[in-house]
Amino acid sequence: MTSAPYLVVIGGSAGGLQPVLTLLPGLSTSLKVAVVIVLHRQSHHASVLTDLLATRTGLTVKEAEEKELIQAGTIYIAPADYHLLIESDRTFSLDDSEKVNFSRPSIDVTFSSAAYAYKSKVSALLLSGANADGVEGLIDIHQAGGTTVVQDPLTADVDYMPREAVRQAKIDLILQPEEMARFINTIAGV
Repeated sequence: MTSAPYLVVIGGSAGGLQPVLTLLPGLSTSLKVAVVIVLHRQSHHASVLTDLLATRTGLTVKEAEEKELIQAGTIYIAPADYHLLIESDRTFSLDDSEKVNFSRPSIDVTFSSAAYAYKSKVSALLLSGANADGVEGLIDIHQAGGTTVVQDPLTADVDYMPREAVRQAKIDLILQPEEMARFINTIAGV
């Protein structure tokens, strides 16, 4: 097994599921990157989310596991009620420490650890949401040389999260949900 050479991290909260459902069918089944999705959700919806997302793509969709090697062509879902960290050896760590921005999993925790592990080989997409979780992580990704993307606030069910990202962070692209799969396929060289 070899680790994914490039990582795409996606974070969303209230209203964030719909853009994910929109982008998944457009992803190439020969994707040469790994995708990690962090959505704020209740723990009793754990397997339901993975099953729902798997119906929208031909790629493997699974919940991230402790010490699992991150592989290209796989979509990983952050487990409910755990922070998902990306380690420098390109494996996952799960952490149940205090909530960050009232959330566990926290988008900031995943984005920031991805910036540390993947440096310029990471792109982050921040979607609809009602708090600023993810903004600090986007700043870290930008400082590491990665690419920062937000959902167009005008298309977000709850625009606070993408609006705060545009206000506070250096954003490379603002995309409609329909444009996100093409962006991911392009950076993956597909």
